[in-house]
Amino acid sequence: MQIVRTIVWAALLALLLAFSFFNWRPVEVQIWDNLVLETKIPALVIVAFLLGLVPMWLIHRGSKWRLQRRVATLENAVRAQAVAPTAPPVERPLTRPDAPVEGAPVPRSEILG
Repeated sequence: MQIVRTIVWAALLALLLAFSFFNWRPVEVQIWDNLVLETKIPALVIVAFLLGLVPMWLIHRGSKWRLQRRVATLENAVRAQAVAPTAPPVERPLTRPDAPVEGAPVPRSEILG
C-alpha cells in the first residue's frame, strides 16, 4: 500500500510541475481596494489547494485520533474483563439413569402411590 501512495504523490507532483512550467505568468489579485497582490499562477493555485486541504486534513486527523482512543479504551475494558476471575462452574451430583430428572413431571402412579 505504501508503494501505491508513493506513486500517487509522485504523479501529482509531476502534474503540478508541468502545470507550473506551462503557466508561469504573473497575475494581479486585488484583495481590497488598496491592496493588490502580484503573484504567479502556480503559487495562487497551490495556496488555494492548501486552503481547502489543510482544514479537512486536520478534521480527519482529529476524528481518527478520537476514534483510536475510543477503540483503545474498549480493548482495555475487554482485556480487563477477560482477565478477571469468574465463578467456578456448578457441579451437579451424578444420578442414576432411572432416577427422576429434577423439574420433570412426576408420573401419576407415584403421586397416587
